[in-house]
Amino acid sequence: MKGPFWLTDELVFPHPKFADEHGILAIGGDLSPQRLLLSYSNGIFPWYNEDEPIIWWSPDPRFILRCENLKVAKSMRPIFNKKKFRITYDQAFEEVIRACSHPRPNLPEDGTWLTEEMIASYIYLHKLGLAHSIEAWKENELVGGLYGVSLGRAFFGESMFAKESNASKAAFITMVQKLQEYDFTWIDCQIHTNHLESLGGENVSRTDFLKMLDLALEQDTLRGNWGVLLQ
Repeated sequence: MKGPFWLTDELVFPHPKFADEHGILAIGGDLSPQRLLLSYSNGIFPWYNEDEPIIWWSPDPRFILRCENLKVAKSMRPIFNKKKFRITYDQAFEEVIRACSHPRPNLPEDGTWLTEEMIASYIYLHKLGLAHSIEAWKENELVGGLYGVSLGRAFFGESMFAKESNASKAAFITMVQKLQEYDFTWIDCQIHTNHLESLGGENVSRTDFLKMLDLALEQDTLRGNWGVLLQ
């Protein structure tokens, strides 16, 4: 039987294979750290609008970027050579997530999808050393960035923003290259966007994604402030 299933207070999810044709697996529950970490470790993520109950997703196919397939356009080379942006890690998590709190481009939903409840939950995960932000600065102004959750050697990208052209792209490229040094092999991008496809993203089946996730979770988590850990 396909979902969506209504969650109770019990800390459990159905297997992702029971998601419906849209990728919706379950509805309800809460955004406690325990439930969020359980969801990510099972290839599930929350995504819903402010006037909706919590909706849990496991799309098939899943959009990922293999670190080795990262594409850096020639147009980006002058940006890196001239050091147009200063890239940092975990220096302004709340600023980044609030800047991301608007509908993602090219997606059909209306309204703000990053609710205050979600923002508070991810800030808490950040304080636990499990959610991270990557920032792009121009002088002392935050002009772009992204955030996500990391478990094992998997990084689950959640959202990005840019106030200046190529700022979030520079942050993303820098992050992928840096994480590759620490044995990360892929980044979860959740669903297809043209922007991420241009960087080398690709669709994989849910079955393959879950196998890749199991392998990534066999390794230790880089828990803590990445500004300190990623030297």
